[in-house]
Amino acid sequence: MVRSKDYINREISWLSFNERVLQEAMDTSVPLLERLKFLGIFSSNQDEFFSVRVGTLQRMLDAGVKSKAMVGGSPKKVMGEVHDTVIRLRDKFDTVFRQIARELESYNVFIVDETELTDEQQAFLKAYFNEKIRHRLVPIMIKDLPEFPYLRNQAIYLAVAMYRYSEPQQFNYALIEVPTDVLARFIILPECDRGTCIIMLEDVIRFGLSGIFSTFQYDSIKAYTIKLTRDAEMDFADDVTKSFFEKVSESLKAREKGEPVRFVHDREMPEDLLDFILDKLHLAGFENIVPGGRYHNARDFMNFPAVGPETLRTQKDTPLPHRNLIRHKSMLNAIKEKDILLHYPYQSFGYHIDLLREAAIDPNVISIKTTLYRVAKYSNVGNALINAVKNGKEVTVVIELQARFDEELNMYWTRKLEEAGARIIDGVPSLKVHSKLCHITRKEGDELVHYSCIGTGNFNEDTARIYCDHTLMTANKDLTNEVEHLFDFFKCNYKKFLYKHLLVSPMHMRRKLLAMINNERKNAMTGKPAYIYAKMNSLVDVRMIGKLYDASKEGVKIKLIIRGICSLVPGVEGLSENIEVISIVDKYLEHSRVFIFCNGGEEKYYLSSADWMARNLDRRIEVTAPIYDRELQQELRDYMEIQFRDNTKARIINESQDNKYRKGDENELHRAQVDIYRYLEGKLRGAEGSR
Repeated sequence: MVRSKDYINREISWLSFNERVLQEAMDTSVPLLERLKFLGIFSSNQDEFFSVRVGTLQRMLDAGVKSKAMVGGSPKKVMGEVHDTVIRLRDKFDTVFRQIARELESYNVFIVDETELTDEQQAFLKAYFNEKIRHRLVPIMIKDLPEFPYLRNQAIYLAVAMYRYSEPQQFNYALIEVPTDVLARFIILPECDRGTCIIMLEDVIRFGLSGIFSTFQYDSIKAYTIKLTRDAEMDFADDVTKSFFEKVSESLKAREKGEPVRFVHDREMPEDLLDFILDKLHLAGFENIVPGGRYHNARDFMNFPAVGPETLRTQKDTPLPHRNLIRHKSMLNAIKEKDILLHYPYQSFGYHIDLLREAAIDPNVISIKTTLYRVAKYSNVGNALINAVKNGKEVTVVIELQARFDEELNMYWTRKLEEAGARIIDGVPSLKVHSKLCHITRKEGDELVHYSCIGTGNFNEDTARIYCDHTLMTANKDLTNEVEHLFDFFKCNYKKFLYKHLLVSPMHMRRKLLAMINNERKNAMTGKPAYIYAKMNSLVDVRMIGKLYDASKEGVKIKLIIRGICSLVPGVEGLSENIEVISIVDKYLEHSRVFIFCNGGEEKYYLSSADWMARNLDRRIEVTAPIYDRELQQELRDYMEIQFRDNTKARIINESQDNKYRKGDENELHRAQVDIYRYLEGKLRGAEGSR
């Protein structure tokens, strides 16, 4: 039986995760410009949260859904908690931004507005405004319009109030979209005695307002930022005459007109202007109206100019060579000799590109098959696959058109690959294909030999630089034959196979994971060693959590690393006192999924594309792959132990969701992302020394 107090609502847990991101912006040991980027990440996360999760909550409220449909309270109760938490985090965000801006000034870097300009800077901005900005602006006089102009999702607008002091009744309102999609958000001004000054695009527009509205002769012309967030859920028309590609295209257009889920405004906006806008947008009484600061869309801080000394930025580590690949000219030969485990971003994603390029020109390679969930904009993976087609290889790509917010990019690469001659499979009806698979078939003598890559993260060279993920490269027939079966299933969904090694959802992954948890529970009950070590992005599924609780009650030691949402409540006497949960938020995004089961001393090791959520276990094609190589098992064990030791960037997950840092001996500090790099560096030196 699910008791509400035994689970943390997923939306509240997600906001707690984003607060951990905000903590990185608050951490004075993080370089200043990196702290500013964390503000950008926090803001981008909040935008997506409202578009997706609050949109879903709003739909549930509109449909009259009651409390039993959700863990952790009714939709109405959760929506209230979300609103209160968002307001608290907004205030914290504003405080952190002001603090970072002040600290930047000590390095002679100043974020200025239109009221703080020198004569030289004013002259520069006047020319800049007339040459670059003015012709991009489309002011709309909104006071007497019968219908309020359509507001684009997540775009920022300036709501302009114009008044005459002598004639208060002679006022006017206007709306200007800030064109951040075509113009730089941050403009570096000419150097002055103070140092480097940076002004934001909306403040440059404010600087030019008097010129835009000069014909009206108003005494006061001021602008205030507003932003509307819309529900990003995609609805698909039930039209059998249209391809899935066409349906996704139409749904993307419809998303732009989704229902409002949040309205953010400058808290300094005059009440009459705010009331006017809310009334025209039919948002009067709307719950998620958020008064904010002068600037919105702080996600743009992720692209803040690289000004000031190098000490203001984090120096990224150079990806390390893999110890088993440096002596091989052929990736295929290296994989055939021994399973390879790659750790991104500590080791280069370039190895995957090298493998595809080699396969593209190898005369004995017959086919390349891969799944693509999120593709880089300028994808070397995509280009390598196109090159393989040109070299006469049979290329099959299962590309997921419903990867949220990457639909347009995936559609672009779908067209490009299809035009080149690759076979495109849109996916599996009613199931997202989230598994990370690449499969190469080569004729060697009279035999067809398979080589497979099974990963925890996307085949995307952009994200591989900042996401912590793993890829197993193997020629093990037990695994590669089953990967071959999976691609047969993608091609013909009616074909069913029995998987003895891979755990595949929605076929049987849930059942096998539950069985392994239950096995640990039984072993603990009979006095055998029993433990579970697991790392994932999210732990939400009630049945999986319930089994972990059952195991904990019998004495199974469970250590979890959950980056994001965690609905499990650890450390509760009689329920979960044997469960410890930490979350690591650092310079790279922890993204891998790793599962280790004691299994009575014969440990089982797995890499997975799946979190423990209902969608991953029941509504997606996911793959969890066993690691059979003893050396790689030890490597994964070491990787997990390093993360469990973290006492610098690890936060304790608990019932109160207070995100306290896990502290240890101050004389023995451990920071997992630094220590893992050193660990792999040591393995590389050891391999070089043994040659």
